[in-house]
Amino acid sequence: MDRFYAGIGSRETTSRIIELMIDIGKYLACKGYILRSGGAFGADAAFEKGCDAARGKKEIYLPWKGFNDHTSSLYSVNPSAMNLAEEYHPAFDNLKHSSKLLMARNGFQVLGLDFKTPVRFVVCYTHQAQVIGGTGQALRIAMDKKIPIINLGDEKDEIRVLEWMTLKLDFLEKPYYDLFEDEHESV
Repeated sequence: MDRFYAGIGSRETTSRIIELMIDIGKYLACKGYILRSGGAFGADAAFEKGCDAARGKKEIYLPWKGFNDHTSSLYSVNPSAMNLAEEYHPAFDNLKHSSKLLMARNGFQVLGLDFKTPVRFVVCYTHQAQVIGGTGQALRIAMDKKIPIINLGDEKDEIRVLEWMTLKLDFLEKPYYDLFEDEHESV
């Protein structure tokens, strides 16, 4: 069974986190994970660069053909994607058409082309781990679907990722993940 993750985030991701995302992209590709991302500059490009360096598999969903000069063939936003975007965006009707297409492609990143193949987890960056911007759209969907989110804008999540990579663990390796979850529940 394929193991997907979403590697996404703000275009304003810091250079230090960009380097970490490249490493994460390589690491997860070597573990057999398939990247789902959106072809945006910044975080998306960093995850893809790492994935490509390890010759990993990827699904890059674009809002329209040639977005950011990307060559991915996954650029068809359908009515179902627009409906999903409208369901999760707090002010969808106020968006320009191009922004609506960007929000719609975020659903594919989390749920797959058929909306029935969710990622196992999301790795992202938003400033101070807030649910904001285009990344926030994907995060709202993931939270609703109870998909774990690792936000590198939260120092604890960044440390957790570094520990997993240092210990060469699967990002959701059960014993370690359960310890982390128990820690959060007792807080």
